[in-house]
Formats: sequence, C-alpha cells, structure tokens
Amino acid sequence: MSSPTRAMIMAAGLGTRMRPLTDTLPKPLVRVGGKALIDHAIDRLVAAGVKIIIVNLHYKAEMVKEHLRGRKDVDIRFSDESDGLLGTGGGVAKALAYFGNESFFIHNSDTLWVEGYGAALEHMKSRWDPDAMDGLLLMAPMTSAMGYEGVGDFMMDPAGHLSRVPPGRVSPFAFPGVQIVHPRLFENAPAGGFSTNVLWDRAIEKGRLFGMRLEGVWIHVGTPQAVAQAEEFLADLAPAA
Repeated sequence: MSSPTRAMIMAAGLGTRMRPLTDTLPKPLVRVGGKALIDHAIDRLVAAGVKIIIVNLHYKAEMVKEHLRGRKDVDIRFSDESDGLLGTGGGVAKALAYFGNESFFIHNSDTLWVEGYGAALEHMKSRWDPDAMDGLLLMAPMTSAMGYEGVGDFMMDPAGHLSRVPPGRVSPFAFPGVQIVHPRLFENAPAGGFSTNVLWDRAIEKGRLFGMRLEGVWIHVGTPQAVAQAEEFLADLAPAA
C-alpha cells in the first residue's frame, strides 16, 4: 500500500484572532520556537516522505511566497484564492487536480505539536487504508491539549470510526488540523466555498471517516497569548546548554 507523497497546507486564512501580530504578517509566518509556523508543518511533511506540497494563498500571499522561496528540500506549488476565500473544503477542491487519484495529507499551516511515542505522521501512514477509509484524522486528546478551550470535535470508537458529538456531551478529542484523505472524499462536493465538515458528515454516514490518537502534546497556537505560552513550553523542553 503506497504512502502519501503529496500534501496540501492550508495557509489562506486571515488570522484575525492572532491580531495584532497578523496586522503586518500572515499567520503562517508567525514564529514559534525559532521558526515560522508553516515551516514546522513543512518540516514534518518532508520528514514523512512528502515530495510535493500545495499551499493555498489569500491574505498577504506574496509574503508567504517570498518566504517559501527559501525552501529547496521539497517541491512547493501554490493555489491562488486571491479572488475570495474558499473555506477548508473549497480550498482543497480547487487544488484537487494536483493530486490525481492519489491519497494526500492536508495539514493546517498553524498546527503545532510535540511528538510522543514515534512520529505522528508516520503512525498515520501506517494506519491509512484507502480501501476502507475516505479520511483519517489526527485526534488530539483533550487531556493533553495545550491552549485549547473548545469542547472537542468528534467521538471515536475502539476501531477508530469517528462520529459527531451527541448533544450535551463533551468529546475527549479535538481535531488539530491534520488528516490523510482520498480524492473520493471530494466527489460531488459543493461548488465554491464550503467547509470540509460537509464531506466529513457524508463519510461518517458511510462509516469511512476514521481517527487516530496523537501520542503527544498538541499546542493550539491561536492568539498572541498562545504564542507566548507555546514559546515558554518549548523552551522548557529544550535541553540545557
């Protein structure tokens, strides 16, 4: 079973919750732990064997392009959304031709985590089964997530099947923005901008949306305060000089 060698990084958002940092800088270029958030994502994908990365662009697109010209370790291509944001689903649908009929990673440009046992993306590659799955989502345990204040995103059974959180319940897992998908997930997708939630719900109905637990600490870097907390956390992990 072949592993994904292509990926899409979602980098088109406005980053409004990250203001004032994003008044002059796109969120993917905010630095944490000594490098831009998008470089954390690219480094992980390259380490996982990804050869081609598609980056969607909208807000301060030229700054992102200029920054990524310095990357020589992977083939980076761009999907332009300058005419209007297309959402998490529409953005990928626009770039779908880059992936042919091959499975691929989708990775938010602003997600950050500290690995636990092994590398999360390698675990995802091992777990991925395109015959049984339309999507495999990384799931961050709420008990170890840092800086996340939501109520979780999915329920996950022992086999890894995902379902929506019933009313009045709290999920033990949050989605940190990393998944492997097969292009069939996007069959008959809505036109224009839309959320991936539409497609996930279809896959849930078919029993083809799965999750995999992150064996590490997810750091939700959504505000300037969270950037400072992440910097402090990572500094504490760094070996003494």
